[in-house]
Amino acid sequence: MATRREIEFTIDDNGEVSIKVVGLKGPECERLTREIELALGVVSTRQHTSEYYQESVVTEKVATGDGSEG
Repeated sequence: MATRREIEFTIDDNGEVSIKVVGLKGPECERLTREIELALGVVSTRQHTSEYYQESVVTEKVATGDGSEG
């Protein structure tokens, strides 16, 4: 089952936008929000959560060529 990923946007009274990513480990969160950040303007600060410092685990299924997965 896929891990749920969320992007939370907060806009304060001064128009400053904060983006929080939940459900991604490592620097993948920065890759996910890169285009959004470019559209919004200059990033003034960046605060990493504890998830940023965790390793992302990738699981892949590989077909063996005989019709079975292995």
